[in-house]
Amino acid sequence: MKQIGFIPLRKGSKGIPNKNKRKMVGRPLFTWVLGEAIFSNLDEVVVYTDDEAVIEFIAKEYHWTNKVTAKLRSKESASDTASTEFAMLEYCESISYNFESFCLLQATSPFTRRDDINTCLEKLQDNYDSAITVVNTHRFLWGKDGKPLNYDPQKRPRRQDFDGLLIENGAVYTTTKESLESTKNRLGSKVAVVEMPEESLQEIDSETDWTIVEQLLIERQKRDKRSDKITHFVLDVDGVFTDGTITYTKDGEHTKKFDMRDGMGLEILRQFDIKVMIMTSENSALVAKRMEKLKIEHVFLGVKDKFTLLNEIVLNEGITLSNVAYIGDDVNDLTNICSVGWSLIPNNATDIVKSNADVVLSKNSGAGAIREACQFIMNYNKRF
Repeated sequence: MKQIGFIPLRKGSKGIPNKNKRKMVGRPLFTWVLGEAIFSNLDEVVVYTDDEAVIEFIAKEYHWTNKVTAKLRSKESASDTASTEFAMLEYCESISYNFESFCLLQATSPFTRRDDINTCLEKLQDNYDSAITVVNTHRFLWGKDGKPLNYDPQKRPRRQDFDGLLIENGAVYTTTKESLESTKNRLGSKVAVVEMPEESLQEIDSETDWTIVEQLLIERQKRDKRSDKITHFVLDVDGVFTDGTITYTKDGEHTKKFDMRDGMGLEILRQFDIKVMIMTSENSALVAKRMEKLKIEHVFLGVKDKFTLLNEIVLNEGITLSNVAYIGDDVNDLTNICSVGWSLIPNNATDIVKSNADVVLSKNSGAGAIREACQFIMNYNKRF
């Protein structure tokens, strides 16, 4: 049974410019739901966009999976007046409804998790033709006429005695092929509801909303952290191995400076069966050469969505994030720093990662920070 995920994206955003591509906790906003969709029970995930930069990004970033494709949508379906259903039906007709289940995912709902997607898909096997995600709110609602909508003010209930109301949060919608073809709508006649946490009700329409959602995501990732024996050490490069500076000639990148002591620390870790991996957003021949010299086999260059790739590594290695130590220095490392078992950062890292890391090292990048991190890992693992 083919299950398709569908993420519609548009270039334009009136409230927050370039909202879908803007970095939320260090990664493009739309990659929060895309990453979860990749690891869900969906068979295919389609990003439907009028932004050719997004199409190029997806082709480069997710080459390690055959599950994700990006399709160019028509100008008509990406206009300000076009509905989401218009885009859905345009795509479905282009593939002759070649699926059994269709899952609409909203790029602006970063709290969506793979379990939410899977639960909505499962509902379609339970005699429902569609499912939506909701939030149970215990707010008391009023109409403009000054009349209460969902309670009696004379018998004001306590929160624990109030069932509340289920409110659509706009995150996940699933429907069967038959229902979508007949109703031309994301919802059919028999709808299941799937509850998500209250924080997922927060919309992102202003800069204030953005700040609130970003902080909620950071706190969620840190709340989910667990620390077990460290089996894998993942490192950024620029601002970690190096002091963050490079020299250029007219022919391009020229030199980077590395600390020999860092290499010794990593060699010692490998002697204790700790797997060392490199994950950097830069695609540098100099970095590749240096890692070859250090005999580091697992080197990932040009990675922009580091958290999704880290999840793929964890899955393939048969470990959890709790077994990972990570060292980075800037905002593009932030989600990993908030999520792994132990996060360490050089003393001269940016303030945003300093305020969220587990350990701020005494040494600067390119001046012994990695060597110090290796010693921390060795000391920590002694308890196991």
